[in-house]
Amino acid sequence: MDKQELALVVIDRLKKEYPDADCPLDYNEAWKLLVSVRLAAQCTDARVNVVVQDLYKKFPDVKALAEADVDEIEEIVRPCGLGRSKARDISACMKVLEEKYGGNVPTTFMKILYEQYHGNVPDDFDALLKLPGVGRKSANLIMGDVFGKPAIVTDTHCIRLTNRIGLVDGIKEPKKVEMALWKIIPPEEGNDFCHRLVEHGRAVCTARTK
Repeated sequence: MDKQELALVVIDRLKKEYPDADCPLDYNEAWKLLVSVRLAAQCTDARVNVVVQDLYKKFPDVKALAEADVDEIEEIVRPCGLGRSKARDISACMKVLEEKYGGNVPTTFMKILYEQYHGNVPDDFDALLKLPGVGRKSANLIMGDVFGKPAIVTDTHCIRLTNRIGLVDGIKEPKKVEMALWKIIPPEEGNDFCHRLVEHGRAVCTARTK
């Protein structure tokens, strides 16, 4: 069985085991997922989901967060760790969304509908990578979860499990794992496949599992 065949078997089994796997970060607008995934670095998703509730009470939209003082953002997000750098990135990212993408939908009616969910977040992978604090993992998550486009999110669970299963061979660098998986995972399966790896990595194949 080659890696492509193995991938299809793994995808099928994970679908049966975790049919409803989804992004563990709570959000109802695209820009909020950008904020949450930045806060999730070296922090649990559960804690992020709690912290952002206070953040959005004070700063309910992209404009409010873009205009917020970095110190105020830091005060709220500090429980997620690395508060200063995360606050700076969130502030800078929201400023770019507000200034660069705020007017990219031509008609007023369509702009309102678009912004209700997407919040001026670009649907282009390279454009996402140019946003402050956004790396390949975050960009892929946005592309897959928000825009329904092919995506492979190489978080710690993905890297650990794909190595253990044999889909990749001793590769630890996130980008290299991503590139290897693009070759064997059907594009339409990539995003859900990675969400299911997270579920399996938490429930069964943990970091301590031998």
